[in-house]
Amino acid sequence: MFRKVKNIDTAFKQVKKVAIIAILSSFIISCLSILKSFSMVANLENRIYVLVGEKVIEAFASDRKQNLPVEIRDHVKVLHELFFTLDPDNDFIQERIGKAMYLGDASIKRVYDNLSEQGYYANIISGNISQVIKVDSINIDLKNTPYRFKCFATQKLTRTTSTVTRNLITTGSIRDVSRSDNNPHGFLVGKWKIIENNDLKIQNHKKNRQQ
Repeated sequence: MFRKVKNIDTAFKQVKKVAIIAILSSFIISCLSILKSFSMVANLENRIYVLVGEKVIEAFASDRKQNLPVEIRDHVKVLHELFFTLDPDNDFIQERIGKAMYLGDASIKRVYDNLSEQGYYANIISGNISQVIKVDSINIDLKNTPYRFKCFATQKLTRTTSTVTRNLITTGSIRDVSRSDNNPHGFLVGKWKIIENNDLKIQNHKKNRQQ
């Protein structure tokens, strides 16, 4: 009789142990499933589907901080290209400058007004000058906000008789604003000024002579 009771007690302990293991296993599996579900949802939220023509392209969203230097450089580059890549057409110039002003504060207009008073744009139109800018590098200080930057670029002014190459160095600050169609990066350039703009090379065009 005693032996039967002992066997029942041992069997009960084994069943209890198996039950505890099963419960713990179920709890662990449930927790892992929940974590996996949250991870999958987070990954899905970071996916963006872009419709290009008739094709759907999958893209991935990323943290703004990870792309901050890249986005700032592109914003500054676009500003300079809009402001300094010009053709001898007043409507074209005004359109470009208007777009550039969406990317910065009143300092953009001050630079424009100063150049206008100096006859800069009038000379482009009267001299049939095509002006192109190439941004060489942009240094950014991300230690403090608003962020400071210095832009190094090269200008090429093409006239009928010559091509002038100039260096261009500008400085300014940049801060976060809301994104919009006119300002897709969501930055605003402030305290923008030209600190250097000198001729580097003047190349005279050879005139074709009739034999």
